[in-house]
Amino acid sequence: MPQAKSRRFAMDKTPQDRPTATDRRQFLGAATAMGAIAATAVHATAVGVSSASAQAPTGTASRAPAAGPVLTRTIGRTNESLPALGLGTFLTFDLLPGSNRDALREVTRKYIDAGVRVIDTSPLYGTGEVSVGGFLSAMGVTDQMFISNKIWSTGDYLADESHALASMEQSRVRLWRDKIDVLHCHSLVNVDAIVPLLRVWKREGKIRYVGASVHENDYHNILAGLIDKDLVDIIQVNYSIFNRHAEERVLRAASDKGVGVLTNMPLEKGRLHKIVEGRPLPDFARDIGAENWSQFFIKWAMGHPAVTTVLAATSNPDHAAENVGALRGPQPDQSMRQRMARRMESIPGFANLASMQWYPDKQSMYQGVIRRSQAALRQRMS
Repeated sequence: MPQAKSRRFAMDKTPQDRPTATDRRQFLGAATAMGAIAATAVHATAVGVSSASAQAPTGTASRAPAAGPVLTRTIGRTNESLPALGLGTFLTFDLLPGSNRDALREVTRKYIDAGVRVIDTSPLYGTGEVSVGGFLSAMGVTDQMFISNKIWSTGDYLADESHALASMEQSRVRLWRDKIDVLHCHSLVNVDAIVPLLRVWKREGKIRYVGASVHENDYHNILAGLIDKDLVDIIQVNYSIFNRHAEERVLRAASDKGVGVLTNMPLEKGRLHKIVEGRPLPDFARDIGAENWSQFFIKWAMGHPAVTTVLAATSNPDHAAENVGALRGPQPDQSMRQRMARRMESIPGFANLASMQWYPDKQSMYQGVIRRSQAALRQRMS
């Protein structure tokens, strides 16, 4: 297993392929410190595919989910069948206590009504975990959902499980769940202690599956190493039409080992939509049933044979209605995915997407516990 220090003591590293100057690790670290498709026969064989504003240039946001069966994928080593689309909650679901949550409740409802049952959250996502638990409980669907959650814990000494155990118990209360479906070693923090602990918890029946999550290319090799050694059942990795680095090791390893793959950042935190702002969809998008750019980008990620579920986050109910359309209809094969990527590469600014700020023009929308903590820390440092 990779050494824990490979992740734990790399906090000041500045990778060349970092998605943005202020990445998710910095968000999470600051918040914590402050207390805060069936595309091809090969595809079907590999993952068990079965049938069971710039973002909306064509005005399809309010349409009902497309007709047809929900696209599902089966994780080889677990026989767990999951919808190919899930709801992510980082930053978008973080509101200050007492804030109006009607829009987030509606986002959740639209995803669930469309057939989504995978929701990813974390105790480090500000108030996101609380909202997810409250919404699902009020809708009466808590036990029908596949909950992906995380552990970010070091303990007072190596293999001290008290901090991790307290975090898990808090998550169970917030989510109103007796058992979490998959618990990830969040960002590979303290990986050498946490992954074995998760494996013990799985054996003891505390969780269903062992997971590990990353959102930076720098840690893909470590993640792939966990897969190679059969230490995880499901992983979460950053993957998009812009950032395809996971293909080099992680997705190949997951396919070989029958490990489930949840992918994050398919829309690159709103930056992909900024790149295509004012541009019509290419004519060939109709061949995969993409009615808007969100579906274009999500379906591209879904099209990889190793991908189980694409996690797409939003706080806008209209955008949620767009996203869920990707869960039905034709999916791109490898040839189409290459064509889609080439089209994006021809658009000015695409190559420089990594230098853009997350959620361009929407910074005021995401002012929850995480950003409040960051702002307070910056003020103390000034």
